[in-house]
Amino acid sequence: MKVVILGAGLMGKETARDLVKGENVEKVYLADLNVQQAKDFAADLKSDKLEVLLLDASNDQQLAEVMSLGDVVVNALFYTFNEKVARTAVEIGVNSIDLGGHIGGATDAVLELAEKAVAKGVTLIPDLGVAPGMINILAGYGASKLDTVDSMKLYVGGIPVKPEPPLNYNVVFSLEGVFDHYTDSSHVIRNGELQEIPSLSEIETITFEKYGELEAFHTSGGTSTLTKSFPNVNTLEYKTIRYKGHAEKFQLLVDLGLLSRDNEVSVGGATVKVRDVMREHLSPQLRLGDKSDAVLLRVIVSGVKDGSPITHEYELITEKDLSVNETAMARATANTMSIAAQMIGSGVVNTPGVHTPETIIPGALYIEELKKRGVMIKETEKTTKALV
Repeated sequence: MKVVILGAGLMGKETARDLVKGENVEKVYLADLNVQQAKDFAADLKSDKLEVLLLDASNDQQLAEVMSLGDVVVNALFYTFNEKVARTAVEIGVNSIDLGGHIGGATDAVLELAEKAVAKGVTLIPDLGVAPGMINILAGYGASKLDTVDSMKLYVGGIPVKPEPPLNYNVVFSLEGVFDHYTDSSHVIRNGELQEIPSLSEIETITFEKYGELEAFHTSGGTSTLTKSFPNVNTLEYKTIRYKGHAEKFQLLVDLGLLSRDNEVSVGGATVKVRDVMREHLSPQLRLGDKSDAVLLRVIVSGVKDGSPITHEYELITEKDLSVNETAMARATANTMSIAAQMIGSGVVNTPGVHTPETIIPGALYIEELKKRGVMIKETEKTTKALV
């Protein structure tokens, strides 16, 4: 199989690092407008399978030409390109996956291509990061073990191993994306009804080994397509994990309007967006750099199996791989993308159309593949005897 990776940022590069190790992977094309960063990475990786290409993703013809080189396209560009890449994949007849993006309806736009994808015989899977992505696969896997599903509670956080005040947080993706997740509302299911909950709200304490007591709160986009895949559950919610006090500090910024997309001020005769100023000011301070990060995840799926109440719980604690300077978030995200791409390329996943991670990625095999890469998912099952 040949794989084209769009975007040589952190996630694109780390996906390439894993793909070139695949026995069935013949060629990996890493395409980006910034060719030099891709070439520097290729020089360090030293793999004959990897080839660097110039790509201006805003150039429709060039995008189609580059994508047509692969059997599977891994879209590691910013989510604003997701619909365009998916449409191009359908038009030229190649399989495609992306990192997701529920802001602005990006994922919904991809899902609407289902009939065209079936007609073309291609497979598209959006939302293959960590949240959404990994949590969807694990939630779907837990649900597959139950006769009926009552509740899904999802918790994920990318945090520094050694927090530094005042925010005790480092950026592992884009700060712009963080602002989106903190300002847009979160979709949940409560008492069987779809509802919107303000982000940064309903803070609860959550505990992980080594990290002790942390906090979890609602953020947008986390439930992803799960609300459509499991509309009949009684409870479905996603919360982001951070060190204690983080939500309260960001709530103040939100309340002051400093993270609003629309608020503008005039400075020295020039009009600037307040959010842009906040992003540019905070980004250098919050950059992870050489520091270590961790990804913490917990997925709790409860329901009934053979008449008995059962809960399946999945937990992940993974930290930065210092041997190759690969962040924990990159390990979790890139491995998920690589595994999914190889499942499509090898025919393990071969159903044409647009599919969500929870409905198409085989959970048991996914967990086993992560284990091979040193990313360990702890799975537990709890049975509660019915009261007589």
